[in-house]
Amino acid sequence: MDHRVKATCIVAGTATGPLLLSAEPLSFWGGYDPKTGEIIDRRHPLSGQSAAGTVLALPFTRGSSTSTAILLESVRAGFAPSAILSTAVDPFLALASIVARELYDANLPILVITKEQMAGLTTGVIAQIEQDGTLSWG
Repeated sequence: MDHRVKATCIVAGTATGPLLLSAEPLSFWGGYDPKTGEIIDRRHPLSGQSAAGTVLALPFTRGSSTSTAILLESVRAGFAPSAILSTAVDPFLALASIVARELYDANLPILVITKEQMAGLTTGVIAQIEQDGTLSWG
């Protein structure tokens, strides 16, 4: 892989998938269909795209604690992102990942990267996340 950075692990894990990048925040509550993985917020730039199986990169999320339930349901249904990258710690995403591991033995890494690192990502490029938080792409 051409690029490599060390991210901060909020919830460690391994993952591989195409990057799906947004400069806009996303609310999982009302913005993400946990039964399909589709981004259903029609005002969001990624509207109509599926985040299932992707390394979803968002500056941050919008919304409330209900985001935890939506993300957890998407894990249960098999339509969650393979990992989530953000520029800020989101305790609701972390909680969903931790509960998914306990209930479903599922792996959903949650990582924080800098805004500068986020700016270097490209949608569609395959990304790999290692247990120690190393993010590689390209």
